[in-house]
Amino acid sequence: MLTKIDTIRHSLSHILAAAVQEMYPKVKFGIGPAIENGFYYDFDFPSPISPEDLPKIEKKMKEIIKMNLKFEKKKWSRRQAITFFKIKENQKYKIELIKELTEDSPLSISTYRVGDFVDLCKGPHIKSTKEIDPKAFKLTKTAGAYWRGSEKNPMLTRIYGIAFKTKKELDNYFKMMKEAEERDHRKLGKKLELFFLHETAPGMPYWLPKGVIIYNELINFWREEHKKRGYQEIVTPLLNKKELYETSGHWEHYKEEMFTVKTEEEETYGIKAMNCPNAMIVYSQRSRSYKELPLRFSDIDTIHRSERSGTLYGLFRVREFRQDDAHIFLTEEQIKSEYKEILEIVKRFYSVFNLRYSFRLGTRPEKFMGDKKSWDKAEKALKEILKESGEEYTILEGDGAFYGPKIDILMKDSIGREWQTGTIQLDFQIPKNFDLKYTDTKGRKKTPVVIHRVIYGSLERFIGILIEHFAGALPLWLSPEQVWVIPVGSNHRKYAGEIAEKLESEGFRVEAKTEAETVSKKIREGEIQKIPYLLVVGDREMKKKNVRVRERGKGDIGETSLTKFLREVRIEIEYKK
Repeated sequence: MLTKIDTIRHSLSHILAAAVQEMYPKVKFGIGPAIENGFYYDFDFPSPISPEDLPKIEKKMKEIIKMNLKFEKKKWSRRQAITFFKIKENQKYKIELIKELTEDSPLSISTYRVGDFVDLCKGPHIKSTKEIDPKAFKLTKTAGAYWRGSEKNPMLTRIYGIAFKTKKELDNYFKMMKEAEERDHRKLGKKLELFFLHETAPGMPYWLPKGVIIYNELINFWREEHKKRGYQEIVTPLLNKKELYETSGHWEHYKEEMFTVKTEEEETYGIKAMNCPNAMIVYSQRSRSYKELPLRFSDIDTIHRSERSGTLYGLFRVREFRQDDAHIFLTEEQIKSEYKEILEIVKRFYSVFNLRYSFRLGTRPEKFMGDKKSWDKAEKALKEILKESGEEYTILEGDGAFYGPKIDILMKDSIGREWQTGTIQLDFQIPKNFDLKYTDTKGRKKTPVVIHRVIYGSLERFIGILIEHFAGALPLWLSPEQVWVIPVGSNHRKYAGEIAEKLESEGFRVEAKTEAETVSKKIREGEIQKIPYLLVVGDREMKKKNVRVRERGKGDIGETSLTKFLREVRIEIEYKK
C-alpha cells in the first residue's frame, strides 16, 4: 500500500509529465513511478534536452501546482484507450502497454487526468495539486534509460526528482546527501587502500591487504558468535548441475540472475548464486532424527549473481560476494523459539556497530512455489513472532521469497539512511522438493521446515555500509592499522621500534613510523588514514618508559605507561567498543 508521501511522489511524476507536455508538445511518454525519496518520468523528446533545462521544467511544475488542479480518474475500454493515445496523442509507448494489459472489455483501463495531461495509470493519486508543497521538491538530474530496460528498445530521457512533504525535510535530505558524498565508500576505499574495482571484472572487488583484515575480522566475529550457538560450518561446491536448481525451484524462479556454463558433454552448470540447494544436499546425506533438530548449518562461501551492468555500484551492488548464510532445519514446533534466538543474534551483531534497526515482513509474491495453505501458516507464524518480539516492524505485501515469507533487517546508519541488510526466511517448500525427512518421537517420517538467514547480508555490502557509517574511522578491533608509533627524532627510533615490537607481540596491528619526516606530518597522515591511536615518543617518554597517546577524534590525551595503554585497548577490543 502506498504511503501519503509515495502518493505525493507519484502525483509529482504526472505533474512533471504535464509540464513537459506543455513545453514540448511533440514529446512521447514512457512511465513515471514513485521511487525511494522521489520520482522519475521517461520521455522520448523530439530533440535532446540537457540538465540546464530542468529549472525551466521545475518552474512550470510549480505553476501547475499553484493552479489547484484535480486528479481525475476515469475508466475506459481497451479500444477507447488505444483510440485516445493513438489518434489524439500518438503515444506509441502507452499503446504498447495497453495492448499487454487486458482484452477489450468495458471500463477495464484506468487513466488519470491532471490539467490537459492524461496518463495510463491505476493510481492512487492525491485529490488535487494543492496538497503538494511547491518548495518541497526538486528536479535533480537526467539520465538515459532504455524503454522497458531492454537494450533492443529506444533510449529515452529519464528526469529524476526528489520530493518530501515539507521544505525542511527536503533541505535535510540534501544535507544528508552532502554528508554521504564525503563518506562515499568508493572514495574512502581507495584513499584507505581497502579495495578497488577493475574493468576486467565488473562488480567483482579486488580486496587489498588492509581490506582483507576487515573482511577476516568480521568473519572471525561471526564464527565465534555462531559456534557458541551450535552452528556447524560447511563448504559446498561453486558449480552445480542445473538439475540441482531445478529441484530447488531456483532454475524456474531465479535462472536469469545466475551465471551458467556448459561442459564438453553439453551439460549445463550454474555458478552458485545461493547456498540453500547445497545445504539441502548436506542434510540429505544420512537419516536424521528429531533429536538433532534444530540442525544449524552455516556457510560463508563466495556466490555470484548476474546483475545488470547498469546496476553495479561500488560494494553495494556487486556480482561476486560472500554472505553469512545459515540454514536451520527444524520442526514446526521449534519455529518460534528459533526465531527468538535469531533475533537475539541480530541484536548482538547490530549493537556492536551501534546500528539502529527495524524489521519488515515480506509476504507471498505473485510468483510463488508451493501451496497457499503452507504459505498462510508460515506468514501467520512470522506475524506472531514479530508481534511478540516487541520490535518495530512494517509489512510489505508480495515481497517474500518465492519459497517463503521473510523478515528483512532494515538498519539506519549514522546520518539517517536506511539500508536493507540481513533477512530471515521461513521455508516450507524447498525441503519438500528434496524429499527431506526426519524421524519424529513416534518413529514417523516428517518433513523439516527450513529457516534461511543472513545477518550481515552480503559482506561486501555490509563493509561498504560500515565504511560510510563510520566515515572510514572503523572501531579499533576492525581497523586494519590500529596503532602507529611516532618517534620525535632519529635518536628515538630504537625506542619506537621496541614499543611497536611489544604491541605486535600482544597481537596488535602496529607500525613504527621511522621515516625521516616531521612529527606533525606523520600525525597529519595518521589522522587522514583514520589510525585509532598514535603513540608519540621523545626524550621524556623514553626516559620514563612511557608513551604520549593521541586518540582518533580526541587528539592528545596525555602521557601514560605502555602497560596502562595496553590494558585499556585490550578492553576496547575485547568488548568491541
